[in-house]
Amino acid sequence: MSFEQVADLEFRVDDTELTQRKRATSSGFPRTTTVVSLHGDDEIGKGEDVTYETVDHEHFLAAGPPESLTGEWTIETFSEHVSSIELFEESTPSQSVFRNYRQWAFESAALDLALKQAGTDLGTQLGRSYEPVRFVVSTRLQDPPTGDRVTEWLDRDPTLEFKLDPTSAWTDTVVERLRATGAVRTVDLKGQYHGTEVDQPADPELYERVIEGFPSAVIEDPALTESTRALFDGHESRVSWDYPIRGIETIEALPWEPAVLNIKPSRFGSVRSLLETLAYCEERSIQLYGGGQFELDVGREQLHAIASLFYPDSPNDVAPKGYNLPEPSGELPSSPLDPPSRPRGFEWRDSA
Repeated sequence: MSFEQVADLEFRVDDTELTQRKRATSSGFPRTTTVVSLHGDDEIGKGEDVTYETVDHEHFLAAGPPESLTGEWTIETFSEHVSSIELFEESTPSQSVFRNYRQWAFESAALDLALKQAGTDLGTQLGRSYEPVRFVVSTRLQDPPTGDRVTEWLDRDPTLEFKLDPTSAWTDTVVERLRATGAVRTVDLKGQYHGTEVDQPADPELYERVIEGFPSAVIEDPALTESTRALFDGHESRVSWDYPIRGIETIEALPWEPAVLNIKPSRFGSVRSLLETLAYCEERSIQLYGGGQFELDVGREQLHAIASLFYPDSPNDVAPKGYNLPEPSGELPSSPLDPPSRPRGFEWRDSA
């Protein structure tokens, strides 16, 4: 498996279209994304810009897509071109990683279009099979935290598993209640985020409570400081990294060689970087699981496709979109998700 298996795929772009998506979320913030559609030879390839600032999407839609995308391309030449142009002409993004998010929207749309024009799908092109995708539900507890939200989900579907975001407000009682469910697979300490609404500063008491309270859970993105680093001695294999991971070089810069990592394709920006990183991790037996970013359209389906091909049995934070609604209703699919019976392009039949 390598980038070379898709690099030479040829495709044609005749037109580019931008469509905005908006929706409230279970985490209490309004989500806006932009779907990039590349049209060519009676096919449409789609990708999704998951930049978090709504104003960036408003400016993007007003400015329109770059005018230099029409013509004949390969995945490699299109990537080189997109990497060379300014995708935020209308504004400067508040976070540098947003440039990767937008580049990924164009590159994933190009990959989708190229595969469709070639009459194939990503799995076939990479020589891999689509497998059922295990997923977890990602949720934040109410304020003050009680654990009710998790038990309410379990009353609805006892088979659910969870990724939770501990905060300093979590008490021993809350941790014990959650531990008793046996359903917590990942705890995200949010220690690598800075200047966002979800920042969780290093908290030795919280870290110790989480390490001891969830002895089999993956612990994601701790902030390693003089007061917290020693807490992870002997637990390094349980620590996963998410926010810093944007390519092979970022893995090699971690405090120790990881045993497990969270993969969010948009953070990588390019198809090349993603596939090369997946190959790097596979060669080193680094366990991977997928992460979501409140995608509202095709982006979530593409996360399902990648998870299905590369890490289907992991606790993937890619629950179908219906789980992210403020008040989920109706029948929601249980884990694992069945793979598509007739895959096409970079698509996945969304189960939500």
